[in-house]
Amino acid sequence: MSEADDAMPTEVRIVEVGARDGLQNESGVVPAGVKIGFVEALAGAGLPVVEVTSFVSPRAVPQLADAEEVVAGVRRREGVRYPVLVPNMRGLERAEAAGVDAIAVFTAASESFTQANIGMTIGGSLHTFGPVLSRADDLGWWRRGYVSTAFGCPYEGAVDPAKVVEVSLMLLDLGCEEISIGDTIGVAEPDDVRRVGAALLEHIPAERLALHLHDTHGRALENVRAGLELGIATYDSSAGGTGGCPYAPGAPGNLATESLCRLLDDLGIAHGVDAEAVRAAAASLTAYVGDAHERRL
Repeated sequence: MSEADDAMPTEVRIVEVGARDGLQNESGVVPAGVKIGFVEALAGAGLPVVEVTSFVSPRAVPQLADAEEVVAGVRRREGVRYPVLVPNMRGLERAEAAGVDAIAVFTAASESFTQANIGMTIGGSLHTFGPVLSRADDLGWWRRGYVSTAFGCPYEGAVDPAKVVEVSLMLLDLGCEEISIGDTIGVAEPDDVRRVGAALLEHIPAERLALHLHDTHGRALENVRAGLELGIATYDSSAGGTGGCPYAPGAPGNLATESLCRLLDDLGIAHGVDAEAVRAAAASLTAYVGDAHERRL
């Protein structure tokens, strides 16, 4: 048995981002009732974490303008976590009023992308997140941090792994319990995952890291395998592979949850998710997002 096989986890935790990251970049607007059914179906499929929506400005992301309605309508299952993305204290106040108990904040490892995505510097974003994460901690909420463009930036190109480590450590210092490392434009190859992952693991335990891999160039599953060989056991994915980022040109799709499940099954790694139920949930969106999920599987 190789060292890579020794490091591989026996169980993986899948974080489903389809209802937020998957829908925020679709051209059509999905009705709130359909989103609610989608979230409930995903939780019913055995996913332990289902990201529900984002409390950003409706002007910035009109597809998620119904955040309060969606959160209020979801019947929550015991044992499932339902985080929402919040950009600032205003977003946190809306989330608190809606009754959430888990949040995520979002920055990047490249200055140009952070400016395009949230209109501030990396340092400014972290300064903004300080009181957000502190208040969430006071409320006893689970807190996640996203570090986007960890493997490449659409504006700057290559990103130094040291910058990824620096931003990740700052988010942990601010109170994030888990850091999701994003291949926002899908440029990573397995060696990139190994290089960035190894740099992170020198400072952060694997159980506090997740990988958020886009399948822009069809390498997401290879990159998952590289992450597994490092011992990373949490992966973000989107039912049907929908989504991307409105501020990342050329990032058309997340890793499909169904495809991730198949890979894990092939490797004999437990994940607890019913892939066929996930596929059915994705199919429920076809009338609103076209047949994108079929093309991405």
